[in-house]
Amino acid sequence: MVKKNNFDSNQIMFRTDALLSAASNRYRITVKVAQRAKERRRQELEKENGEESMKPVIRAIIEMSDELTQPEIISDE
Repeated sequence: MVKKNNFDSNQIMFRTDALLSAASNRYRITVKVAQRAKERRRQELEKENGEESMKPVIRAIIEMSDELTQPEIISDE
């Protein structure tokens, strides 16, 4: 069964570029995206509804790019 994703790959690339350009450290933002994706994956496993709308990494990129106005996401700790 083929699943149709509700996102455009060009939009994901644009959002990824926006995240990377806003961050002072590319490695740190990559780690934060990975951590967020891991959390989202864990939440989906807990729900176990069998419905996967998008991959956790893509969801994390979308969420974090939407939150660019919050400096604690991309600031140095």
